[in-house]
Amino acid sequence: MAMSTEPLVWLPFEPELLGELPSGLRYQHIDPDDLPDTGDEVELYVLPYRFRPADGEVLARLPRLKVVQTMSAGVEHIQRFVPDGVVLCNGRGIHDTSTAELALTLILSSLRGVPEFVRDQDRARWNPELRESLADKQVLIVGYGQIGEAIEKRALTFEAEVVRVARSARDGVHAIGDLPQLLPAADVVVLIVPGTAETTGLFDAEMLRHLKDGALLVNMARGPVVHTDALLAELESGRINAALDVVDPEPLPSDHPLWRAPHLLIAPHVGGNSTAMEPRAHRLVREQLHRFATGEPLANMMSGDY
Repeated sequence: MAMSTEPLVWLPFEPELLGELPSGLRYQHIDPDDLPDTGDEVELYVLPYRFRPADGEVLARLPRLKVVQTMSAGVEHIQRFVPDGVVLCNGRGIHDTSTAELALTLILSSLRGVPEFVRDQDRARWNPELRESLADKQVLIVGYGQIGEAIEKRALTFEAEVVRVARSARDGVHAIGDLPQLLPAADVVVLIVPGTAETTGLFDAEMLRHLKDGALLVNMARGPVVHTDALLAELESGRINAALDVVDPEPLPSDHPLWRAPHLLIAPHVGGNSTAMEPRAHRLVREQLHRFATGEPLANMMSGDY
């Protein structure tokens, strides 16, 4: 049977969820664990949010593939699977709201002692201690992109001061090289840098020593951005506090010492995993499909030349 002339799009959800879709394309909802037999016709593949190496290995078996669209903002775990000549687009914009919301949740919970409240509730213990407020604190955002902007917007509503840091300096934004000078003044440090060779181990023992006593380190980036053993040493000394949505290793083994570290709040890498993600993912994919169908430049291109 002859192939259709209409490009085939693989989706990780039912096409009807996207609303009005462009004509001239064919759409197929696929289960990564039960791939259909039409892989030789796929030109655009929207990967599932929970990406596994097995999902990446499929890409090499799609001979007409032109575009891979991810649901994640970070693509360091996907890039090596994308064949030469295939465009890789990330999910920038999908997780801004959800990740920023969790960042503020972790900050406020840590400062106001919510984990201790829960433990006291389990013990029926009434303990009205004085707690820290986010108001009047300096929040240093390391990785000032779209999610960094979303975190800043929310922090400002709590009457905090925000200092911005990115890979290179620009108007109103410091360079990462300035961190040793900036960290001693920060009350809260939020990490939201991409996971790259440059950021791996960025917050090692030396960098952590620049944090002021009592500072709160919040990692919303990737686990390896912070050196785990160095962070453990700081937490166990009682000098700083931390809240982590990402850890290294991940998932965290049940016997890992981070579980028992003092002054630490851990979330299981759920920054983007909320009800806010789905409608934003659908909107991005819908807009991307319109671009693909009409030959317009694609959004969020990370590699390739479409």
